[in-house]
Amino acid sequence: MITILNDNFSQLNQFLHEKSFSKIFILVDENTHEYCLPILLGNMETDLGFEILEIEAGEEMKNIQTANQLWEILTEMQADRKALVINLGGGVITDMGGFVASTYKRGIQFINIPTTLLSMCDASIGGKTGIDLMHYKNMVGTFAFPEQIFIFPKFLETLPFKELRSGFAEMLKHGVIADKNHWDQLIQVRKLEVETVIPHIQTSMNIKQDVVDKDFHEQNIRKTLNFGHTIGHAVESLCLQQGNPILHGEAVAMGMIAEAHLAYLENLISETDANTIIENVQRYYPYLDISDFKDEDITALLLNDKKNTDSKINFSLLSGIGSCTYDHQCSQENILESLSFYRKLNNA
Repeated sequence: MITILNDNFSQLNQFLHEKSFSKIFILVDENTHEYCLPILLGNMETDLGFEILEIEAGEEMKNIQTANQLWEILTEMQADRKALVINLGGGVITDMGGFVASTYKRGIQFINIPTTLLSMCDASIGGKTGIDLMHYKNMVGTFAFPEQIFIFPKFLETLPFKELRSGFAEMLKHGVIADKNHWDQLIQVRKLEVETVIPHIQTSMNIKQDVVDKDFHEQNIRKTLNFGHTIGHAVESLCLQQGNPILHGEAVAMGMIAEAHLAYLENLISETDANTIIENVQRYYPYLDISDFKDEDITALLLNDKKNTDSKINFSLLSGIGSCTYDHQCSQENILESLSFYRKLNNA
């Protein structure tokens, strides 16, 4: 399912040749249109007709209004059930494009060609599609596997540093929840650059895919992939609500710090392990100011998290470096203490 593309994209061209698609629709945002689409079109060999669908970049575009516009365009262009959607972009594009494709005419085929580190290692893998509802992250979506995922690591050379750093957060998460050796290798990366990150991408992708293969519909072990996301998503949603969106990886990094401390408070990991995780995440990510967010605002979002049952907040929390529990319900006192702990880091 995951293929690393060579420089002439022969694997992609073989895939397009072997399948009986009627037409191709390539979904991009303005950034991937400028920097990545020319590379794709310059290497794509097919006799099929294709159309370019462009949306504005940014998480704020991942909503039902954008999805509706794309459904209408597909209808106007007479896309049938044999049409193929190629999602060329980061997590917003693969989430949005997968959702639109999996719902249009009850589902048409799509492939993901991720262009960001976050999408390569995380968002494009696993068959989750989705859009945001109001300011709630990924509240509406489907489970739908892409036909293929094609990875072209050189796309990372088009990224600003912040996007590279954002994706690295998900790589760190994969290591700390499932593979201590991967974690140990990643924290040896002294300077985040394309050249220093590329050697670790395959391992990170494999960790995500292995977890998904064991639990596609997120009934058990797949929930561990949400470490750092319960608090992180709440903060990301509040930033989006205030019109000051942050990158997903920035929120996840903040969430991993708070939830590592929460795991310590819940007696799941030692203080030494918690500090090791926190200090290493801090090496790569600047402090995220949450001083304007009240505890009750964050808690309200935590209570609406998709993983919850019976109005109880379910956390995925570490049980060691390289292992993680799920469906862990924490005391309100410890949740608030973990937020307080993070806020104090600004003065440390």
